[in-house]
Amino acid sequence: MDLKELDLVLGGQGEVDPREYSPLALAHIGDAVFEVLVRLTVLTDGNAPVNKLHKKARDIVNAKAQAELYYRIKDALTEEEEGVFRRGRNAKSFTVPKNADLMDYRHATGLEALFGYLYLKGEKARTVELFRLGMAEKLEK
Repeated sequence: MDLKELDLVLGGQGEVDPREYSPLALAHIGDAVFEVLVRLTVLTDGNAPVNKLHKKARDIVNAKAQAELYYRIKDALTEEEEGVFRRGRNAKSFTVPKNADLMDYRHATGLEALFGYLYLKGEKARTVELFRLGMAEKLEK
């Protein structure tokens, strides 16, 4: 990816075609997108020591929590989004989760692939919409 493409991905309008990437590559970028959304969400509670912020984020960024988030948003997904999720969920990863159930891990990978896909497609508002929908219960507290 050259600097022009990188600029488009970071601030542009989805000039990169996410269909050109493997589900695990989408999950790789989606993991980062999800992490940023979680960190911003944690900061909405106000300033706190970093270790407390990290603990709050860690409770959301794990396979079990991500799998639960998927189940809260699955009925709102379009057919295209559900297809991306399934491709990510079914992708054969070379890593095996140490502290997670295998199905939770696969659902988390599918969710991350979806977030990566939407981000690269330039649908940042949709990404945030799905994140908020999935986090609605936690955000209300």
